[in-house]
Amino acid sequence: MAIKPRLKIMLFLQYFIWGAWLVTLGSYMINTLGFRGADVGMVYSTKGIAALLMPGIVGIIADKWLPANRVYALCHLVCALMLAWAASINQPGLMFWVMLGNAMAFMPTIALSNTISYASLEKAGLDTVSHFPPIRVFGTIGFIAAMWTVSLMRFELSNLQLYIAAGASLALALYSLTLPTIPVVKGGISRTWVSRLGLDAFVLFKNPRMAVFFLFAMLLGAVLQITNTFGNPFLHDFARNPEFANSFVVQYPSILLSVSQMSEVAFILTIPFFLRRFGIKQVMLMSMVAWVLRFALFAWGDPSAFGFVLLLLSMVVYGCAFDFFNISGSVFVEQEVDSRIRASAQGLFMTMVNGIGAYLGAILSGYVVDYFSVDGVKDWTTIWLVFAGYALVLAVIFHFSFQYRHNPTLKASAPVAH
Repeated sequence: MAIKPRLKIMLFLQYFIWGAWLVTLGSYMINTLGFRGADVGMVYSTKGIAALLMPGIVGIIADKWLPANRVYALCHLVCALMLAWAASINQPGLMFWVMLGNAMAFMPTIALSNTISYASLEKAGLDTVSHFPPIRVFGTIGFIAAMWTVSLMRFELSNLQLYIAAGASLALALYSLTLPTIPVVKGGISRTWVSRLGLDAFVLFKNPRMAVFFLFAMLLGAVLQITNTFGNPFLHDFARNPEFANSFVVQYPSILLSVSQMSEVAFILTIPFFLRRFGIKQVMLMSMVAWVLRFALFAWGDPSAFGFVLLLLSMVVYGCAFDFFNISGSVFVEQEVDSRIRASAQGLFMTMVNGIGAYLGAILSGYVVDYFSVDGVKDWTTIWLVFAGYALVLAVIFHFSFQYRHNPTLKASAPVAH
C-alpha cells in the first residue's frame, strides 16, 4: 500500500482511540459510577499532567535510542492495557492513577504520529506542507467516527467505550509495526529535554507582550478543558426531565457534540484570512467571545425546538473558539520568536495550553460543578454562566493588557495541523 493511505489509517486510529472516551467518560463516571464533579475533574486532569513531561521525554527516546514507530507501538500497547483496566474500575482514586498511566503513554503519541508522518512523507519524496494536511484530516474523521460509534451503540454510559478504545489501541500498536522505520539520530545537534519542554524559551517572558500571550494561553487552555469534561454529562442530564428523556439530545449527545469537530475543520480554513486581515489580538479576542457564546448557549439551550437551535449554535461557535486560539496562537508563536528557539517556543505554548492550562481547567471546573450541585442535581444554567463569565473577563483583560499593532501587509502562514 502507498504511504499516504497507510498514514491515513494510522491517524484515523490515533484519534479514534481518543474520540471513543474523551467526551463520554465523564458521563459514565457521573451517571453510572456515581463520581462527584471533583472526581471527574481529577481523572481528566491526567491529560494535563502527562502533557507537561511525557512528549519531550518520549521524543528524546525516539530520537536517540528506539525508532519512532517502535516507541509508538509500545506506547499504544500500554494504552490498551490501561484502558482495559480502567473499564473494570469503580473507585475514583484508582481510576485517576490508571488513567494517568494511560495519559502518560497516549499524550506522546500525538507528537510521534506527526513525526512518523513527516519522516515517511520525506522518505517517499513527498512535500510535507502540501501532503500532510489532507492526511491529518483523517484524524479528525476518526475522532468523529468514534463519537458516533459509541453514541449509536448506546455505550456512552457504559464501560464498553473503554474496551472499544483499548481494542483500537491494540490494533494501532500492531499496525504501527508495519510502518516505515524511522532511524534514530546518530550524532548531530542534540535536543535536550529542557529544549523539548520549551524551558529554554522562558527567555520570552522577558518580553512583556509574549509574557501576556503565554499567560492567556494557559488561562484559555483551562477553558478548553471544561467542555471536554462536562459537555456530555450536561446533555445526558436532560434525561431527568420526562419531557426530554427520549429526545435526540439525550439519546445521542455525542453525535450532537461531534458537530463541534466538524466546525473545527471549517474554521481552520479561515485562519489565514483572519490573521492577515485582523491580526493575532483581534483573532484571539474573537476566540474568547466565541467561548462566551459557547457557554452561554449551553446555559440557555435544551432539547426543545428553540433550545436545540441554541445547542447547535454552541457546537458551531466551538470551531471558532478552539481554532482561533489554538491554531492561530501556534502560528503567532512561529512568526514572532527567533528561529533558534522556535521549537522550544512551540513546546512552551503546548505546555501552557495542554499541560498547566488543561490541569487547572479540569480540577477547578470539577469544583465549580460540585459547588452548584445539590443532592447530585446540577444547576447547569448557573454553571455554564459562571464559565461564560470567566471567558468574558479574560477577553476584557486581554484587550487592555495585550499590546499588539497589526501590520496587514505581513502574510500569515497557513496552519498544517492541530
